[in-house]
Amino acid sequence: MALILRVPLLSTEVSSLQRSLDAPWRVAKPSRWKSLQSIFPIPVRAATEEPDRLVENGTAQKPAVALLSQDPTVAKDVGAGVLIQGVLDVSSPLPSDDSGVRNISPDLAAIYACCKDWTWRGYRIVYTTKGRGPPLLLVHGFGASLGHWRKNIGVLSQSYRVYAIDLLGLGASEKPSEFKYTMETWADIIVDFIKEVICEPTILIGNSIGSLACTIAAAEAPEELVRGMVLLNCAGGMNNKAVVDDWRIRLFLPLLWLIDLLLLQRSIASRLFQRVQSRENLRNVLQAVYCNKDAVDEELIEIIAAPARDAGALDAFVSIITGPPGPSPISIFSDISIPVLVLWGDKDPFTPIDGPVGRWFSGLPATQSNVQLRLLENVGHCPHDDRPDLVHKELLPWLEDVCDSK
Repeated sequence: MALILRVPLLSTEVSSLQRSLDAPWRVAKPSRWKSLQSIFPIPVRAATEEPDRLVENGTAQKPAVALLSQDPTVAKDVGAGVLIQGVLDVSSPLPSDDSGVRNISPDLAAIYACCKDWTWRGYRIVYTTKGRGPPLLLVHGFGASLGHWRKNIGVLSQSYRVYAIDLLGLGASEKPSEFKYTMETWADIIVDFIKEVICEPTILIGNSIGSLACTIAAAEAPEELVRGMVLLNCAGGMNNKAVVDDWRIRLFLPLLWLIDLLLLQRSIASRLFQRVQSRENLRNVLQAVYCNKDAVDEELIEIIAAPARDAGALDAFVSIITGPPGPSPISIFSDISIPVLVLWGDKDPFTPIDGPVGRWFSGLPATQSNVQLRLLENVGHCPHDDRPDLVHKELLPWLEDVCDSK
């Protein structure tokens, strides 16, 4: 597993950070981290009675790395914000492998059982589908997978034909070595999937960088291919180098480039990748991301824990974290005229509503009549899994209106 840590540094800690930069191999100790805010779920292999034999309920799937995607902003209570890697203290031991295989719920198993393969430009892409009606395409966030929609597919499939996809390099989809991941690549996958698999105008629903990929796809897709779009806490870029109008991010940009340089050293990247695999660490990270702590269950942790063992996961992690951030939603939204519903968890530590991207989306309905914004109270970065009831309350009537208007 892998993650990037958003470390809120108070003014009294800045000098300590400066000293740590003189010894880049010991940037900080794990106890320093005030919040671990970054991993999202990935499909997990279901367990049989034989622990060493893993199956996917009849569907061949491989696990993927859990990566993160964030809008590079800082929470309102941060004095000075910095995005920094969190496992460069080589003095402490790596966590033991306690990721034992656990059973998944019947609902998640049913989602995996419906998975199919689609070949995109020679690469294997995994997707699932359920239901009948107007098509919806669900696109997960950075490091997540189609399993992250475990609480939504059943509800939506009662009235719609639901597709959920694993983006290239994530989930159960192929993770080619030395592939250079970009937001534009993921947007191309979305557009081609609609053309080749769904074969009719589709409503896109995305979370985090999945929202950004949907936005790019909607801006570039042929007319009428995308009929509507739902954005759940949209990210500002593929990684933390997506500089927006925030002087704090620009101030620490040299540090982000240093992190990139260190990650290109495979031994360092591998160590970081290993360290965050412990279930206790994953639970702490997820509880920092979710407001509804009950949603951070063993299934969610297992969804994340297993895929890091997949070949190619480390390469995908390094490529995504060190690659270009891609276009900002702010730069491309003027090209979008389809109906858009923006749902935003107000307690998101990654893309806070009072951060640059959040503030921009808050003002968007006043300038674009096709956009509606709904703020979800006491909800984190992944509203659809954190509080699916609140999401469905806003989403289902909007979907009905959009589909009835065509």
